Amino acid sequence: MKLVRKDLEKDNAGQVTLIPEEPEDMWHTYNLLQVGDSLRASTIRKVQTESSTGSVGSNRIRTTLTLCVETIDFDSQACQLRVKGTNIQENEYVKMGAYHTIELEPNRQFTLAKKQWDSVVLERIEQACDPAWSADVAAVVMQEGLAHVCLVTPSMTLTRAKVEVNIPRKRKGNCSQHDRALERFYEQVVQAIQRHINFEVVKCVLVASPGFVREQFCDYMFQQAVKTDNKLLLENRSKFLQVHSSSGHKYALKEALCDPAVASRLSDTKAAGEVKALDDFYKMLQHEPDRAFYGLKHVEKANEAMAIDTLLISDELFRHQDVTTRARYVKLVDSVRENMGTVRIFSSLHVSGEQLGQLTGVAAILRFPVAELSDQEDGSTSEED
Repeated sequence: MKLVRKDLEKDNAGQVTLIPEEPEDMWHTYNLLQVGDSLRASTIRKVQTESSTGSVGSNRIRTTLTLCVETIDFDSQACQLRVKGTNIQENEYVKMGAYHTIELEPNRQFTLAKKQWDSVVLERIEQACDPAWSADVAAVVMQEGLAHVCLVTPSMTLTRAKVEVNIPRKRKGNCSQHDRALERFYEQVVQAIQRHINFEVVKCVLVASPGFVREQFCDYMFQQAVKTDNKLLLENRSKFLQVHSSSGHKYALKEALCDPAVASRLSDTKAAGEVKALDDFYKMLQHEPDRAFYGLKHVEKANEAMAIDTLLISDELFRHQDVTTRARYVKLVDSVRENMGTVRIFSSLHVSGEQLGQLTGVAAILRFPVAELSDQEDGSTSEED
């Protein structure tokens, strides 16, 4: 993301002009937009024209509109963002108050104005504009006959390809059908890796599976690479890291990211940090439940006691339609930071973020036990609904 201009007043009202440069930036933009914001961008509008003879025709004209945002639709697989709202600025082609949908896309500038820019939104702009935040991890999660090729970016886990091949069982004295099907499966996975993984950006490719599938697949892949003189795979051989997972389904990626060997290799990535924080929370919940709370009410009470060491919170909560509720989460984040606590904002499109969402989207690891809170009935679940 490129920051073109930032004009903020003392009360944090104002506007920023940005240019999304990567598909990942569309996810950041989705998280910046809120209902009631003002969005100015170039768009195409179908306009009816009448000629001197009275015949009516229609032309598609590019114009710049300013909309009051009403609905925001994000397609995570295509990384497309559609914003619908009413026109709030004079335009020769569109009447005031008329509805229009703007499709935001990479490399097209837009200006976003808010009545108040909170700390969480401003932090996201900083992260989005920092070139160090890029998709530097890829993963192949597989089992016999099923594989998912994923990109793990700082903000989401994107499934780029799903490979499914029916593998017949081995039969006594005849394994040829099984072996041929397995080879066909491996070949399709290799093609998916070459098609969807950019080795110029990716630092590490995790190959995760139960049993010996990952070893057999890697042996096959690099034997074929030697035979066909595939320089792309041979030059990047050191980036492949084999780890265990319980299955070839996407959710098993969390196990792979939890592996100590992976954590040390990916210590500089946000994804690994999120997974470790969630893993630490579960361990604390199991061994010292008085130091692990979840649910907004409990976490707020722990914060009042200045007991929070690490706050885990889902970015989904900051997209809440109710301004007061959203402000409550922002206040919690600011307060934890003021009390020298660590805040980890999880992406709801990451496997770790999905898991945190099942725990109401907000959890905390405490510096010291707060026993009296854990005895209270948790009435916070309804708060997030």
